[in-house]
Amino acid sequence: MTTQEKLIRNKLSLLESAEYLKNVSEACKVNGVSRQHFYDIKKAYEENGLDGLWEKSRRKPCMKNRVAPEIEDAVVRMACEYPAYGQARAANELKKQGTLVSSGGIRSIRLRHGLEIFAGGGECPLHPLPLPKFIR
Repeated sequence: MTTQEKLIRNKLSLLESAEYLKNVSEACKVNGVSRQHFYDIKKAYEENGLDGLWEKSRRKPCMKNRVAPEIEDAVVRMACEYPAYGQARAANELKKQGTLVSSGGIRSIRLRHGLEIFAGGGECPLHPLPLPKFIR
């Protein structure tokens, strides 16, 4: 039995004990909850049935801090066309083209797309055009 199922079972037993005792205050004392919590549970059960008793997350959703898709495409294109450019150089070149993105943002995008390291040139994983092999 999962934690969610145990919580639902406890809430149902609270509702059943209130109905059995015909006294909400006494049922709340026995189960160790406030009357306000009881009425919240009762309202959720009446409106949605068992689905209303599921525990709801109180956390705010954590939205990923991402750049616009067109900026991401420009960074990926730059990484494939100029694999020798580092993060700072790529950020400066994109800035000249009118695309504002930080060097840290470029690093995140490259990591997300698996473009951080091209081992000895070869092909860009996202584009079929072969890239020149640079000699160090």
